[in-house]
Amino acid sequence: MPYPDGDVPRDRGVCTDVVIRAYRDAFGCDLQKLVHEDMSADFAAYPRNWGLSRPDSNIDHRRVGNLQVFFRRHGRELPLAKSPEDYVPGDLYTCLLPGNLAHIGLVSGRKTPEGERPLIINNIGQGTKIEDRLLEFPLTGHYRFVPRNV
Repeated sequence: MPYPDGDVPRDRGVCTDVVIRAYRDAFGCDLQKLVHEDMSADFAAYPRNWGLSRPDSNIDHRRVGNLQVFFRRHGRELPLAKSPEDYVPGDLYTCLLPGNLAHIGLVSGRKTPEGERPLIINNIGQGTKIEDRLLEFPLTGHYRFVPRNV
């Protein structure tokens, strides 16, 4: 994958790619570069789940655990809210899918037809979708990140 501004084809990818593309499209923000630079500066702050001994610009930004650390360090970590009203458009959330699979998505500006809950933008193996799934799985993180150049 090229560095910086690397991406897999838009018709492919995983949940982290949705977040990476959203920040690139909305803010001109390259999370691949930002995460890689932060990991290079303080590798010990990041999870060791993948057995790496140094940062890898090809994959680090595509791992939910690394994005959680990055958003905690450079954005705002917010309380895990159980009420949909606590989530605003642009917020990021992480959760555990069945099988303890880490997942990340974005809160959209759209709501359910009843107006009760914000819809989320995510990819759970079937491409990018806008869905009513915010509180469906156990939440593990709630973040707000606005790039400095905005």
